[in-house]
Amino acid sequence: MAAHTEKVDGATLWGGNGSPFRISYGKQMMWFFLLSDALTFGALLTAYGYARHQAVDWPIAEEVFNAMPFLGEGYPLMYVALMTFILIISSVTMVLAVEAGHRLDKKGVIKWLTLTVIGGAFFVGSQAWEWAHFIHGTEHGAHIGDTVIYGANLLENEYAPLTPQFADFFFFITGFHGFHVLSGVVINLIILIQVVKGTYDDRGHFEMVEKVGLYWHFVDLVWVFVFTFFYLI
Repeated sequence: MAAHTEKVDGATLWGGNGSPFRISYGKQMMWFFLLSDALTFGALLTAYGYARHQAVDWPIAEEVFNAMPFLGEGYPLMYVALMTFILIISSVTMVLAVEAGHRLDKKGVIKWLTLTVIGGAFFVGSQAWEWAHFIHGTEHGAHIGDTVIYGANLLENEYAPLTPQFADFFFFITGFHGFHVLSGVVINLIILIQVVKGTYDDRGHFEMVEKVGLYWHFVDLVWVFVFTFFYLI
């Protein structure tokens, strides 16, 4: 017995009015952007791994990043670990903000999104401090013949005098990620202001919070890879 086939008119078939993925256009575009960004970070970390494999004088992260604000040196990776912990917690608060948005809980969205902004701002400020300390260098510096090198720049660094690429990759990779976090903080702050003003109450949904949440989770996930590749391995 032949199966019954329903005929679909050409306007419905080729009209392009519906999403084949059952998600909004905005979410689709966010996923496309995150995919392209993931390829960029993947290329940077691959280049970093290649350069490190070829180098003969790559510094040990515990010896370079061992300072804490107001406490000085002698705390290997402690401040970086604190930054990482705060950023991961901000991802949790973002999840709670999105969940509150699904329930149309405006007060909940405001509370959790505010905490997300605070966590992101702490991370950006901490990264600025880490950069300043990295550039300034230690008190003893590195002795190359009669020359003493303090801190780091794009041409030389005391942490690995024979491997200037170390500072280059540090500035570029952590700076590129830091720009993403800063952008996320600004975007989250704008969305938070819109939530307070009642913009999404008028729309009847908080989908914009979910879309910026996707971006924020991506930024957090990328930092896990940066932290692992740059500081732990």
